[in-house]
Amino acid sequence: MKVGTNVLSGPDGRPNRERIVSLSRQIARARTNDRAVVLVSSGAVGAGLDLLGLDRRPTDLAHLQAAAAAGQARLIRWYDESLRTHGLRAAQILLGADDFRDRTRYLNARNTLATLREFAAVPIVNENDTVSTAEISLGDNDRLAVMTAGLVPEPLLILLTSAPGLCDGDPEKDGNVISLIERWDDGLFRLARSTGTRLGTGGMASKLEAVRDAAAAGVDTILADGREDDVLDRIADGQPVGTLIRGEPGAPTAWKRWIGFTLLPAGEITVDAGAVRALTERGRSLLPIGVTDVAGEFPRGGPVRILTVGGREFARGLSNYSSNELRRVAGRRTDQIAELLGGVPDDTVVHRDNLTLTRPAAG
Repeated sequence: MKVGTNVLSGPDGRPNRERIVSLSRQIARARTNDRAVVLVSSGAVGAGLDLLGLDRRPTDLAHLQAAAAAGQARLIRWYDESLRTHGLRAAQILLGADDFRDRTRYLNARNTLATLREFAAVPIVNENDTVSTAEISLGDNDRLAVMTAGLVPEPLLILLTSAPGLCDGDPEKDGNVISLIERWDDGLFRLARSTGTRLGTGGMASKLEAVRDAAAAGVDTILADGREDDVLDRIADGQPVGTLIRGEPGAPTAWKRWIGFTLLPAGEITVDAGAVRALTERGRSLLPIGVTDVAGEFPRGGPVRILTVGGREFARGLSNYSSNELRRVAGRRTDQIAELLGGVPDDTVVHRDNLTLTRPAAG
């Protein structure tokens, strides 16, 4: 479950402790022997504003990191105090892009979450803002929530926002909440209504980008209004709340989820129409002859986006060639590679076992 800054803030933009108390109470009720709750919580910067005497969210990185450093301890203390009244404790987990990029650190994070299920502890996850930079930042906590969902088995992703769900029009006028979306479609972005404020970093468009990745990974997602005092209670009871977006059937394996929806790509490989069909329709590996262009710099084994000639991403994978090697052999037959490189690193550029389809190739 991800809760945003706008949900945790009062009318004056300051943190609303009563909201944290309410969420903690509902989390305690939602936990069962068969169901754990992992919370991705924004609000560290907001919680640190008045501690540092700031009247608004900073715009420069240094002051954002300072506010996050001061506010994170305060935010976790509030959660811990609220959860303790229900016999639970808060367990802080700070993650950065490198924790998801490095396979060993990724597995360590997954093992920590699994082990915390043995105890009366609620993992509270946030990006490690105090050391992140624009170049390595995950972007926002909507994306972090999707990546965290990949760390737990059989996840249901709940994005609590200041909107009632995804609406078919302006929710302030005559728009109605769409209760169920059976299959993701990029046309849903037209329904986005920005809900960002001076304290938050993302609006509905940001959430839909996260939902799109979650759906492609086979994860069901609920968008709901986190300001309702019983929202999690109703979701846990199976009541229709907000908007439910179904994940694609046939979810990828944990390995392929990591490649397609967690790793941050270092470069891009553009492929021709024949390669697109081979990858999407016949489940083949990517061969050098199908490559038309290479962008970025990456080593052998580096994560890459795979694009159509029109620039549409449809897959991600691990490249068996470095970017420099691949530029030399792009469009060539396999039997020509040894002459060009003095050897053949691999018959395939991206093997199908290390490739994940992330979007439809057309549409």
